[in-house]
Amino acid sequence: FRMSFDLAALSRAVAENGRVARVVIAAVRGSAPREAGTSMLVWNAAGKIRQSGTIGGGTLEYHAAQAAFDGATGIRRHALGPDMGQCCGGSVDILTEIYDADRLASLTQGGIIARPVSHKAQTACQPLAVQRLIAQTRASGLPPEPQIVDGWMIEPVSSRHRDLWIWGAGHVGRALVSVLHPLAEFSIHWIDTDRARFPDAPPNEVEVITAAQPGRLVAHVPTDCDHLIVTYSHALDLELCHQLLGHGFDFAGLIGSRTKWARFQSRLAAMGHTPEQIARITCPIGQTNLGKHPQAIAIGVAAQLIGNVASLPTGKELTA
Repeated sequence: FRMSFDLAALSRAVAENGRVARVVIAAVRGSAPREAGTSMLVWNAAGKIRQSGTIGGGTLEYHAAQAAFDGATGIRRHALGPDMGQCCGGSVDILTEIYDADRLASLTQGGIIARPVSHKAQTACQPLAVQRLIAQTRASGLPPEPQIVDGWMIEPVSSRHRDLWIWGAGHVGRALVSVLHPLAEFSIHWIDTDRARFPDAPPNEVEVITAAQPGRLVAHVPTDCDHLIVTYSHALDLELCHQLLGHGFDFAGLIGSRTKWARFQSRLAAMGHTPEQIARITCPIGQTNLGKHPQAIAIGVAAQLIGNVASLPTGKELTA
């Protein structure tokens, strides 16, 4: 996945904590744990380090988080072998910036965040090379790779561009949300018949919906979404499959065994759906060789969805 500036997550962190350091890998040379654009947020919570996200873990992340907590800003280069004792063999440039409400309000957006990050660039106008790169990427409709150009850091703004509807908040539904919600590519809508099935504090990025009759929601869902059906009821599962087949979708996955799916195929055919239509639903979901533990199912499904996104034509991936 292409890394990007998650402005929504940063805004939430600033609203909750007042002052937040954003630590981003600005450039990579050789082998490194994560790619350019990978970021984490660090803040002071009653004298203790708190963070959200990861830039790869290990010694690099520990030192970067501590430096951010201590108030360090700007760009620092780290040779992962000599400086950190890591075996990757490459080097990374780490950019640390402090954000508060005023700094957030000053950011220019338009899908790209470009700002000076070197001392020399702070006092200069936006370089021509930066202007050209921004113009080219906007004309093509493709976001730029995160990078430093003439002392300016350029990052595309994160857009959760795949609508994912997860039907069911039981053990598997919870595991799916836990695994998938950190991925910026997915905007998750989580539905169940009972609010008590959801955790007390669902992730901020996830829209929680309680509906006595979830099948009726399908008519109000865009037709280019992805769906995972993991409810507590086979009757509800069948109703959702029926409604989705009559409505339209990009991907629909149903939890269950091959025996369950064989029965569903017969019942959906009796409801008037053709074999070609029914075959659009994926069942079982994930990777059955990983086992039936909810987290194992979630890992397999996540790999399946990531593969689906990665196989999309570039234009569709970026404009959906």
